[in-house]
Parts: sequence; C-alpha cells; structure tokens
Amino acid sequence: MASHRRSPVKPLIIALALVLALPAPASAGPRPPRDLRELAHQQGIKIGSAVNIAALRDEADYRKMLNHQFTHVTAENAMKWESVEPERGRYTWADADALVHNAHRNRQRVRGHTLVWHNQLPAWLTEGVADGSITPRELKGILRDHITTQVRRYKGKIRAWDVVNEVVEEDGSLRQSIWLTHLGPGYIADAFRWAHRADPHAKLYINDYNIEWNAPKIETTFSLVKDLKAQGVPIHGVGFQGHLGIQYDYPADWANVMRRFAGLGMEIAITELDVRMVLPVTPEKLATQAGYYRRALTDCLSVKACKEFTVWGFTDRHSWVPGWFDGEGAACLLDENLAPKPAYRALLGVRAR
Repeated sequence: MASHRRSPVKPLIIALALVLALPAPASAGPRPPRDLRELAHQQGIKIGSAVNIAALRDEADYRKMLNHQFTHVTAENAMKWESVEPERGRYTWADADALVHNAHRNRQRVRGHTLVWHNQLPAWLTEGVADGSITPRELKGILRDHITTQVRRYKGKIRAWDVVNEVVEEDGSLRQSIWLTHLGPGYIADAFRWAHRADPHAKLYINDYNIEWNAPKIETTFSLVKDLKAQGVPIHGVGFQGHLGIQYDYPADWANVMRRFAGLGMEIAITELDVRMVLPVTPEKLATQAGYYRRALTDCLSVKACKEFTVWGFTDRHSWVPGWFDGEGAACLLDENLAPKPAYRALLGVRAR
C-alpha cells in the first residue's frame, strides 16, 4: 500500500510567501565604529594624531595604538627647523623619515609641520640674524632654501603642509617675528609659492591657535587669506589648532567660523586638538572634556570642507600640556596607560555625516 504522507513542499511555499509579505524591518543604519580608524572611514574624514617620535621608536604599546587607531599623522617636532637643520647646512632627517616611513607602512597620510614659525628655530639662524652676520637678503635665501629642500625631500609623501604657523598676534596684528621684521609681510606669500613649486600636489595651509573664537585674530587671518587668494598665491587650507580648556567656554561659533573660511575656497582642518583641565581629574571634568571633544568633531563634520580632525597627541603619557600650563593636564583621549577616557568613547558616538 502506498504511503499517504503529506508532501513538505506546499507548506514551505506558503510559509515563504508569508515571510515575503511581511514589511521590511526599519534600517538600523551603520553599526557603531569599533575604533577611530573605522569612525574615520564611516564619516569620510581623516582622523589623526601628532606623533612623539621617541615613543614611536621605543614604546611598542604606543606604536601599536597609533597605527591601529589613526588614518593621519602629524610630525609633532620631527620636522621643525631646529630638528632638521640644527647646524647650518647639516641636515638630520632620521626622525622625520621614520615618521613618514611608519605612516606609509600603516596606510596613514601625513601632515608636515611646520615650514615657517617663530619658535624652535636653530640657534645658528637666530643668533646670526641678531648679530647681523645674516643679512635680510641672505635670510630670504635661507628661508627659500629651507622650504624648498624640506618639501622637495617629501614630495608626494606629504598630504598637507603647515606652511606658515602662528603669524597673527592675539590683538590681530601680524606677529613680530624675525621674518616680519627683516623680510616684511611678503614672506608669507613667498613661503607658499616656494612650497608649491617644490611639491605642486601638496595642500598648503596657514595654521594658528585661538582662531576658533578670538575675533581680532579671526578677522586678520580671514583678510590675509583673502588677500593671498586675490594675488594668486597657492594657499589651499586653514588649520584650526584647537587647544581648548574646560575652564573656558567651548567656542560655540566655531562651525560658522570654519564656514567663513570655506567660503573663500579653503579646505578646513582641526590640526592640534586637545582639551586640558585643572588637576586633579574628576569624573565630572572628564564628562565635560568628552563633551568638548564631541562638539569639536560634530562641528568639523557639519562643514563639508573640513577634511581632517587631528589631536595633539593621543595619550596623557606624552602630552605637552603639563609642561606648559602649570597645574593642568589630562588633555588627551587616552590616559597614561593608554586606557580610553570618556572623550574617546564620545567621539565614537558622533553621527554627523
């Protein structure tokens, strides 16, 4: 006698039809990023850190964290003039080369920092200018050769250069430096032109602090950039350093200031962000700090031209803050033991783009 068991095909077809008829579940959106590198890819922005070259060489945990978390790096001191040419005509490229090599090996882009600054100049240069053994005409040639030599060495390996750094005073006047005093304000345009000739594909920036909020400094920098553009000078970006402190109000108009500069055709970057506090550390201070970091990234992401978000060191182990601001510190995303602080987790929660 033949078996009269029911075929499973018909119930399966019915069940499938019922499933297909159900409404599709609402999209949950992209999953939260696991780390800063993934956040950078999700948000379409470069997330970077300044690099302590000694720690990069000597501390395996520091090196691992840097290479795992960040898509962009800045030479903290390794590319400054006193580091690369401590004696006239004698170049020491080992530290800068090590940073660039490590970055390229770990799929990171590089910001060169900095070509023209009033600080961290070699003694042979400042003393020669002071005693008159270096004349203004010779000084101009020295500056041109320095920029050309350094930019040409890293041609094609540096995404962006801080060409001139901190050239505006707090009161909105041009900074009284050896460059302004002996070469006049034209040194700024010259620096951009020389850098562009040495590497036509690098993005060239003016970089400064307190242009997040200081009105006189903002207006002078804006006029300077506008004038440079009108002269056809190859300037491509404005860097906002972003050295903040929780004892001061967050610069609430920062995003609009970025948009003003973006309106001149400028690329925008946050280049040196840290958020210090008066010690000791408390949970409440860490929560406030986290809010400042979150707002800074949110502001950057709200401006289409903002392409880079870089912190000035990622761990309190190597922060510059305690050595510069008495009684202050704990300014970075990770503590001395590389443990993430609330600020780190706050960045992972930003959803702006």
